[in-house]
Amino acid sequence: MTGRVPKKGPPSRRRRNRPRTVTIVEVARLASVSVATVSRVLNEKGPVAPATRDRIREVANRLRYVPHGAARSLITNKTNAIGVLLPDIYGEFFSEIIRGIDLAARGRGYHLLVSSSHGHRGEIEAVLRATRGRVDGLIVMSPEVDVDTLQANLPSTLPIVMLNCRGEGPAFDSITIDNYAGALGMVRHLAALGHQRIALVKGPPNNYDARERLRGYRDGVRKLALVQSRELELEGDFTDGAGHRAGERALALARRPTAIFAANDAMAAGVLSALRDSGVDVPGDVAVVGFDDIPISRFMSPPLTSVHVAIAELGTRAVERLLHAIETKNRHRRRHETLPTTLVVRSSCGAGTGGLTRNAKRRGKGHTRDPSGPNRRAATDRGARAGSPPNDETMVPKGGR
Repeated sequence: MTGRVPKKGPPSRRRRNRPRTVTIVEVARLASVSVATVSRVLNEKGPVAPATRDRIREVANRLRYVPHGAARSLITNKTNAIGVLLPDIYGEFFSEIIRGIDLAARGRGYHLLVSSSHGHRGEIEAVLRATRGRVDGLIVMSPEVDVDTLQANLPSTLPIVMLNCRGEGPAFDSITIDNYAGALGMVRHLAALGHQRIALVKGPPNNYDARERLRGYRDGVRKLALVQSRELELEGDFTDGAGHRAGERALALARRPTAIFAANDAMAAGVLSALRDSGVDVPGDVAVVGFDDIPISRFMSPPLTSVHVAIAELGTRAVERLLHAIETKNRHRRRHETLPTTLVVRSSCGAGTGGLTRNAKRRGKGHTRDPSGPNRRAATDRGARAGSPPNDETMVPKGGR
């Protein structure tokens, strides 16, 4: 007895509801033109009569035709994607960087491929090789990446912008922030408030930003004849945990600093936490300041005095510079740009209460008013975010100098 062949049942709901892929051949047929003409219109390559162009676009929109990305890139040699390599993607600083990059990229029809390197050279080289053929250009912000690494792992025709890295020379464009002037300006501001023992919570030693901020701090201490001591240079790694540990070490010193300058705001938040846990008043006993002016800094307790960096603008400018390189097929003249910083004075440094901490007064330090005018209010706040209270701040241009 032969088995009966079961009847085919109705197609599954998933298959029945799956949208059908529209091809370029169907667009060409309904628009009564050749496939080549449709390709020229959609890829903006070659002359086509305006009426024909409008008809093709109307048909493509009506059918919801989406060109195949891989096939299109073979025709145009473009992926409409930008690669972004960051040392990390955790924290408000990197969120702001990505926000600025994304807004600028999407405004020009580009998408992002974001990767973090975490500082391991082997991982960085793997990421660089993986971007080949997938992006039209690359934004690199990683302390472990140098010119030799980029040239060894990427084609010479790929446009690259180095962000906050040492990128001088004719190979790549670069954009950095004026870390040195920002740190020097902060030391001057604290000295003007009467502080002589200023501690610095450093960033990682292999980080370009951290090295420049350390250089600005040391030059400020030396030029202003403040207390110079390696015990006042506390180890850090740009994380809030490192800031908390540095705050505890500062309190354990035989002679405590009257001010603690954290090389970024995340570590400043950790310092504030450590001082609060120990019952130390800020700014009454110790002043605390930071660097970057991330959005949350104005909402810390007390609101944090910081060196303002236009973080989102940094990302936006990197995209603009990269797209210029893409448009010129990487045959443009390389540029190395440095963005200025701005000192934002809030209550954590004690400027709103006469400037000098009780601890500094007990040690007999004189009080000098900030020559930049801590009570002078700027007409605009470049660091302000929508809905943020501006009434606790003073902006001092160009790193407080």
